[in-house]
Formats: sequence, structure tokens, C-alpha cells
Amino acid sequence: MKKALAFAALIGGLAVILGAFGAHALKEKLTPEALNSFETAVRYQMFHAIVLLFTNSYKEFNLKSQKILNILFFTGIIFFSGSIYTIYLANVPAKSIWFITPLGGILLTLGWLYMLFSFLKKK
Repeated sequence: MKKALAFAALIGGLAVILGAFGAHALKEKLTPEALNSFETAVRYQMFHAIVLLFTNSYKEFNLKSQKILNILFFTGIIFFSGSIYTIYLANVPAKSIWFITPLGGILLTLGWLYMLFSFLKKK
């Protein structure tokens, strides 16, 4: 799980960089609504980087649970935050990738639900 922890730290660090970039470089280029969407992507990325650090450090999760949570959260971050970054940084029209952002949100939600059920089934 060392690699998963390192990747979670990388995702967290990138959230800081992207947040600073958005606050300074994009402030004059994006509308307030677009900047708000970008900040949401950064916030969700950071929250879930922290969750990944927890899930890969929590000794009560077995290896299978950690792998499932990693897949759900890593993929959810890439789809949710990544699609928003793509829209605003690469000028890709939202209507061409409209389905990726909600799919990422669903994966993040499934990660939380899986974690909930993992906690509930512990004795």
C-alpha cells in the first residue's frame, strides 16, 4: 500500500498546486461561476486525497477493501475533478464530456458507501 499512499500524497499536492493556479492565474480568465466549478474540483480532489491516506493507513481494512476503495476513490477523482479541469484548462466543451463528471461523483459516492458498509460489518 506504499504506492497507494504515495499516490494519495501526490494527488493532495496537486490539489494545492491547482488551487493556487486557479486562485491566481485563472481568476481573470474564468467567470465567477466557472472559477467556482474549478474550486469545487480542487476541493473534492483534496478531500478524497485525505480519505485515501486514511483508507490506506487504517489497519482494520483488509487488503481487498483497501483495493476496492482505492479504485473507487482514485477513479472518482480522475473522472470528477479531471473532467472539470479538462473543461476549463483545455477548453473542451462540457457537452462533449458531460457524462464523465457525474460518473466520477457516482464513483466517489460508491466509495463512501463501501466504506460505510465496511465499518458496519466490523465486529
